[in-house]
Amino acid sequence: MKKAKFHLGAAAMAGHELARYFLGGREYESGNMERAVRHFTIGASAGCVRAMHSLQTLFEHRLVSRDEIDSTLTAYNNACADMRSEARDKAIRSFTNTLEEQSNCTVS
Repeated sequence: MKKAKFHLGAAAMAGHELARYFLGGREYESGNMERAVRHFTIGASAGCVRAMHSLQTLFEHRLVSRDEIDSTLTAYNNACADMRSEARDKAIRSFTNTLEEQSNCTVS
């Protein structure tokens, strides 16, 4: 577990938003809400949907303030918008169409 936490921390420091989410989860399970919120906030601000959902849950339980959730949601939306591109959207549409075509095939 020590090695896992070390590597998660290293990944988080390198900018891996999902690692931030996992660190937030570990801190939450340990009862350290302040650190959990900090990790979730950083992850969500970088565009991690799981971290954003965790913050929303903490907000519903009144562990995150309205100002914190609003500013993080703005950062999350900006990060998601920055990741969008026409090429990415085209690839997603192509992949979705391929899945739909495969699901319409019948086996005889």
